[in-house]
Amino acid sequence: MNSATETNPYELAKVAADFVVDKFGSKHDILAVLGSGWAHAASVLEATNEISVTEIPGFTKPSAIGHGGSLKSVLVGKSKVLLLTGRTHLYEGHGVNSVVHAVRTAAFAGCKTIVLTNAAGCLRTDWGVGATALISDHINLTGFSPLTGADAPAPLHGRFVDLTDAYSLRLRKIAHQVDSTLHEGVYMGFHGPHFETPAEIRAARIWGADLVGMSTVMETIAARHMGMEVLALSLATNLAAGISGEK
Repeated sequence: MNSATETNPYELAKVAADFVVDKFGSKHDILAVLGSGWAHAASVLEATNEISVTEIPGFTKPSAIGHGGSLKSVLVGKSKVLLLTGRTHLYEGHGVNSVVHAVRTAAFAGCKTIVLTNAAGCLRTDWGVGATALISDHINLTGFSPLTGADAPAPLHGRFVDLTDAYSLRLRKIAHQVDSTLHEGVYMGFHGPHFETPAEIRAARIWGADLVGMSTVMETIAARHMGMEVLALSLATNLAAGISGEK
């Protein structure tokens, strides 16, 4: 790689995409990112091929507990799916472009849809721990955007991306048809790695959040920028601070 490729995140993602397509032998349709608490999903999907993310140009192996470091090729029905067994978070300190590198790589490798999963703190006592919710919208409190810096090459969208429909209504309707018990709510993204204070959770409630976490938001913004349709799900692993009575 030349210096321009190393410093331009889009060029680096193109190099990574070419590597993935070459390794797996074809382009793919969907990227699925397994967040905390979702690793078991990988065991029920039979991979036709698998590589370590450390082999792929520009990828950083996740350091968060419970996050794997592999990219798998899986056939689901007639769709070819790239299955990422873990993600890089902002709080790991590698920069926002590292957080969304897999998203851009997948887009250049042919993916038109992305499925994001995460573990989240829940602000809804009527849902309870263990509930699964579709994300209908988000509030970005990370202080970052993946669109800062180098502009994307044509024909991608300009950096001023409309997020009115960030989370696909079409895909959410399909998800509800598959599982009518799914909840739906607003996800508030924090930088982390520290957890939220009770005061922050009270503020989040006032702002309309149902879930809080430290991922997903950057990936969603990058995915919409790349023209991808987004479906995101949160697993409520705990009640948020103050709501649970914890200090």
